[in-house]
Amino acid sequence: MNLILWQTIYLLGGLVVLPFAPFLYIQAYFTRRSIGRIPDAGGPPRGVFENGAERVRLLVLGESTAAGMGARTHETALAGQFAGFLGRRIGKTVEWHVVGRSGITVKETIRDLVPQIPDGEFDYVMLALCGNEVLKLHSPRVFRRDLTALLAILRERYDGVTIFLTNAPAVRLSPVLPQPIRFLLGHLSALHDANAREFTPSIPRVYYFHQPTSVPPDFFADGIHPSEKGYTVWSKRMLEFFEEYYGWRPDLSEKREGV
Repeated sequence: MNLILWQTIYLLGGLVVLPFAPFLYIQAYFTRRSIGRIPDAGGPPRGVFENGAERVRLLVLGESTAAGMGARTHETALAGQFAGFLGRRIGKTVEWHVVGRSGITVKETIRDLVPQIPDGEFDYVMLALCGNEVLKLHSPRVFRRDLTALLAILRERYDGVTIFLTNAPAVRLSPVLPQPIRFLLGHLSALHDANAREFTPSIPRVYYFHQPTSVPPDFFADGIHPSEKGYTVWSKRMLEFFEEYYGWRPDLSEKREGV
């Protein structure tokens, strides 16, 4: 099983890096200070993309990208942008809701955010997570355990729900993270990306967006989080990828096709 290999790489990497931990801590501290903190998206954490009489509901759940950090409003952030592309593709009105908090992990999402999800059924869920698993140095085993638990909760709560997952953060593409932090976090993020690629295809109606290898120059707002243009590009790319790679389509039955 590849999980054993990735866990071994993670543990060996930790042993190699341990002597340099004080330097890395100081570098991370000053990097965070130099980048600063941009606000989450403003405005109501809900909205509607109008496109006909038929209506579906989309839940966007997760960390800072779910919370819209880097955009002025949720309409121009991940929720509003993905809802627009989804609504145009399926030919239906999309009512979207955001439950997000910056800095949250998958395990904390289960504990703190799942109880805040609005009542009613959801047809689609977009999970935006894993960034803090990377920053907090969570192991591949812990990431898989927690994400599997969250997916099980959502699939049990919403019968027939389609769940989309954003990619593990493309740390290597960040223009503001210095070396060696970028190298180390980039490799950990790549482990989480490979991990998600391996186990999510076995779960019906769960679609993970693979880590991108390039983004446009204006993708980032602060070098880490997407700008409004970044959210637009990201949302469009994700929906196209789900169709092209997995064979997802609006009328897709429970049986997975095209993987």
